[in-house]
Amino acid sequence: MWLFNRNGASGFSSSSTAEEVTHGIDGSGLTAIVTGASSGIGAETSRVLALRGVHVIMAVRNIAAAEDVKETIVKEIPAAKVDIMELDLSSLASVRKFAADFISSGHSLNMLINNAGVSGIPFILSKDNIELQFATNHLGHFLLTNLLLDKMKETTRKTKREGRIVNVSSGAYRVFTYREGIRFDKINDPESYGRFTAYGQSKLANILHTCELTRRLKEGGVEITANSIHPGAVATNVFRNLGVFDGLVSTFGKFFFKTVQQGASTTCYVALHPQLKGISGEFFMGNNLATRTAIARDMDLAKRLWDFSMDLVK
Repeated sequence: MWLFNRNGASGFSSSSTAEEVTHGIDGSGLTAIVTGASSGIGAETSRVLALRGVHVIMAVRNIAAAEDVKETIVKEIPAAKVDIMELDLSSLASVRKFAADFISSGHSLNMLINNAGVSGIPFILSKDNIELQFATNHLGHFLLTNLLLDKMKETTRKTKREGRIVNVSSGAYRVFTYREGIRFDKINDPESYGRFTAYGQSKLANILHTCELTRRLKEGGVEITANSIHPGAVATNVFRNLGVFDGLVSTFGKFFFKTVQQGASTTCYVALHPQLKGISGEFFMGNNLATRTAIARDMDLAKRLWDFSMDLVK
């Protein structure tokens, strides 16, 4: 059940499902990469895009789980075009291998949906010695986007169709972000680490990444848009690291949280709907344009994050 269902300017609301917001849209001939597609809103995003005729590349860490999702999709949609490729966003080497393998596959790329994420985990360093939430939620997607951008530009030129990048952020950045936004000098500091504020920091980074990426795309005259979205509070396994809270979500989630079908809707709306043609650098929630806090509109901070991220990925 979702309590707030008044339609916005788009004609949709927070209670709209991914199928509803893409009804009647033909995605044939388009190819999309969806990260974190083996469960939750990533799996539903993959299913609905496939339903609309999009060739979906499920970029996942858990191949076995992805195979189950693919089997379910193909059983429902026999004509679905779905492939699986391995990707661990917490590992820069894995991101580079995925991008190289995808480019060598010869596939076109119209949509990149940066959906995967972790939430509320204790302080852990990634394989590259970077705090894991920042590494997975922001840095892996930052590198992936940069490595695939030329392929997207090539596809846009050849097909004359707008490319779209969707960064799945979270409204949690408003509540949990560190006061200074991004702790550039304390990314790996275990003493000042907070599992929720670190999550909020990584989600703010998604929005700032979108801002600076949009500026660069517009400056280059590239017909690719980039937008960030808040899927809403969805009862998925993103809560799997939160102990007792995870149990509460499982028990009472249906009363207070969106369904997965509703949670995937804003991603699918921004990725596929013709209403969004030419719209870039914005933040969406509930299938409508949403406002951002001042820190999420800070272009100087966005530029600093870009440079900082470039240094980390070398």
